[in-house]
Amino acid sequence: MSEHQQLILVVDDEERIRRLLRMYLEKEGYAIHEAENGEVALSMALQTNYDLVVLDVMLPGIDGMEVCTKLRAVKATPVILLTAKGEESNRVHGFEAGADDYVVKPFSPREVIFRVKAILRRSSETAFLTKEVPAANKIVALNLIIEHDAHRVLVDGEEVNLTPKEYDLLYYLASNPDKVYSREDLLRDVWNYDFFGDLRTVDTHVKRLREKLNKVSADAANLITTVWGVGYKLEVPKS
Repeated sequence: MSEHQQLILVVDDEERIRRLLRMYLEKEGYAIHEAENGEVALSMALQTNYDLVVLDVMLPGIDGMEVCTKLRAVKATPVILLTAKGEESNRVHGFEAGADDYVVKPFSPREVIFRVKAILRRSSETAFLTKEVPAANKIVALNLIIEHDAHRVLVDGEEVNLTPKEYDLLYYLASNPDKVYSREDLLRDVWNYDFFGDLRTVDTHVKRLREKLNKVSADAANLITTVWGVGYKLEVPKS
């Protein structure tokens, strides 16, 4: 693997799917590791700093949801879930587990490649850093503080644990307060999707983001406002 080659873990109990994804992803220049069950996948993902994990939900032993939840408790590695279940409840469950995206089987390899590129492009733009935060990279709205270089969100001084995509969404809205964005705008600019996008993805992430903020402060949660028939904005109260 070259110094700058991005490393992806592909997890599926079906060898033909792993082989298919490996073929297409390697053709795009990615380095690929494989795992066929949840226990091995979790161990590999905890020990290696992957740029992305493509994770099947229906795995023997520990399923993909549990792998995602346990991984997310320790690391912020982006995760795309693969599943034969396309119902809304399963999609929400996946996002609750910390997944960044969700692809329903049977899938087009072209769609998976597109989503992989979109997430890797976005995560590279918001890479986790640990240096001291300059004031210019801090956004303050009421009792909500976003320290962008540290990739940290504070509400009333308490850190709020967000998934990478939840953070991206909040930071994007907060960077342009009071500006209304349609779901299509957010899919394009936060998820980098010009097509293949499911508008409910945005709604689900907004819902989860509000819930997490609301656990600390209802005022912070209420900053994210729904503009009916249009989309969402982060509304800063006028003093």
